[in-house]
Amino acid sequence: MPSDSVQPSPKPVEFKRSIVHFPSGKEQCHAWLYWPQNANNSMPIIVMAHGLGAIKKAGLAPFAERFCAAGYPCLVFDYRYFGDSGGQPRELLDIPSQLEDWRAAVKFARCLDNVDPNKVIVWGTSFGGGHATITAAEDDKILAAIAQCPFTDGPSSVMTIPMQTNLKVTALALQDIAADKLGKGPIRVSTVGQPGETALMTAADALSGYYALIHQSGLEDIPTQVSARIGLQIAKHRPGAWAKKVKCPILFVVCNQDSVAPAKATLKHAAKAPKGEIIQYNEGHFEIYLGEAFERNIADQLDFLRRHVPLE
Repeated sequence: MPSDSVQPSPKPVEFKRSIVHFPSGKEQCHAWLYWPQNANNSMPIIVMAHGLGAIKKAGLAPFAERFCAAGYPCLVFDYRYFGDSGGQPRELLDIPSQLEDWRAAVKFARCLDNVDPNKVIVWGTSFGGGHATITAAEDDKILAAIAQCPFTDGPSSVMTIPMQTNLKVTALALQDIAADKLGKGPIRVSTVGQPGETALMTAADALSGYYALIHQSGLEDIPTQVSARIGLQIAKHRPGAWAKKVKCPILFVVCNQDSVAPAKATLKHAAKAPKGEIIQYNEGHFEIYLGEAFERNIADQLDFLRRHVPLE
């Protein structure tokens, strides 16, 4: 269960952030490396990435800053085709490619100076929470994992969208695939929209929550569309089914009012993780990035890290 109140934090550790790049496929992924000053050798490191169509500038810095201030280095990356990473066409959202980016990020993190290759933690939020779960299941050397408001069950998420909207998204997805075969496109779909609009997320709180996160991050103009072919991948993607194969401690941060990644499906999958822990909040999908909800959330995540990956 989450903390009843936010506990006083130890004196924060000073840190620096630098830009690094690592290869994934034929492209280069752009990442922020957060490093605590006066860190010891053989440090753990948290590999972090965002959700559906999102970039690291949109809300990941506050998490990485708090982790690093507590003494945990972080590698925060953009997927290929997104943000500051390379790749064409832009905003091409492809699940196998993003999972390959996760594997490449973990490999890169293990090779960093002063990092213990056996102390890699994966942290993903929303769509990235599903990716982090799969990465932890596939890689027995991952030491711990955190899946925040994770996308775990495609069929359940698709059911939150009206049938008419699903049909429109499917039509765009088929057009996108056809255009790609003809060397054209991509055909795009909005990541988030108002109820009734053609978008991947159309719950009543999705648009306002998404832009609250963008505003908090100080961003004015970021891409809000992705290649439509992802609409077909989402419907059959069930990363939660990998939870039972995750051997390391994994924390599932679940929002009971989640209108994007339904809590019921996530809780069902999370319960099967051998060393799984579950924290539930009575917030929506986007609320735990902000304000008091963020403070409770980060305090609980730091507690998980200190218990399972203590700093020497």
